[in-house]
Amino acid sequence: MTKFSEEQWINWVDQLSQNDFVVIDDFLDKQLFENIRAYFLDRLETDGFSDAAIGALNQKQLEKSIRGDKIYWLERKNDLEMESFFQLSDELIQQLNQLCYLSLSGCEFHLAHYPIGTFYKKHIDQFKGRSNRLISVIIYLNVGWKPGDGGELKVFKENGEELLVEPLAGRCVMFKSDTVPHEVMKTQVNRYSLTGWLLYQPSTLGYLLG
Repeated sequence: MTKFSEEQWINWVDQLSQNDFVVIDDFLDKQLFENIRAYFLDRLETDGFSDAAIGALNQKQLEKSIRGDKIYWLERKNDLEMESFFQLSDELIQQLNQLCYLSLSGCEFHLAHYPIGTFYKKHIDQFKGRSNRLISVIIYLNVGWKPGDGGELKVFKENGEELLVEPLAGRCVMFKSDTVPHEVMKTQVNRYSLTGWLLYQPSTLGYLLG
């Protein structure tokens, strides 16, 4: 039994296909949101996060002038508390494959913490010479976000327009990894998210989650 109706999936996929991105509010139900956020905070308390780098494999480097987030890579076989989310990601992959014929074969996700004062400058989610990341997924875990807190996602459209997406609790943003430039605006509060990519083929760049 799927979490969302066929009509909902079709509507979201249509937006993704036409606009290259889609914003979905209340993508997580209350219980799943609370479970994921609790796991996030537990990992944060046990110092399970590390500084995020830029580049792939042996080209990775820390560059605080570009990005300042800290991340915790998820592995389905180890992070058993996240199984309900992985089941939702399975449904997402299944629906995109059926409706868009994308041939997605896996995913990779991490928890992302942006401490106060950090940001991620304009970029796309595709490494040079690589094409395995097809769809980027961001799910926000912030509670009580309000205007002025920062940390919005700025999306750069092909027509030159810019869209600011507020990082509201339970909100999901999906976009095409190789065609949508975006940045994370400087945050004035701790910013929490679950971020990842739906993959065309097994990843050699991160942790593959099937």
